[in-house]
Amino acid sequence: MREKRVPLRMCLGCNEMKPKKELIRVVKTPEGEICLDFTGKKNGRGAYICRNTECLAKVEKARRFERSFSCKIEKDIYEVMESELTEQTKDV
Repeated sequence: MREKRVPLRMCLGCNEMKPKKELIRVVKTPEGEICLDFTGKKNGRGAYICRNTECLAKVEKARRFERSFSCKIEKDIYEVMESELTEQTKDV
């Protein structure tokens, strides 16, 4: 029996290819809202980051989400994402 292929995605922070389940999806919804998608099923354009705050800081510094989503992202959105990320990783 053939092994099932594991989907890989690239973390925008560290640029490493990792299994999709190990990463968190960041979504720009059709309404223009940017948020973390822990389920991976929200509607919209997605980008992926690791489950640590260091990768989020690298993405913010290099403005990689802004390039991926073709829009300006305010500082307070990054702060909200960081607090959600630390809350989520604390539970796991």
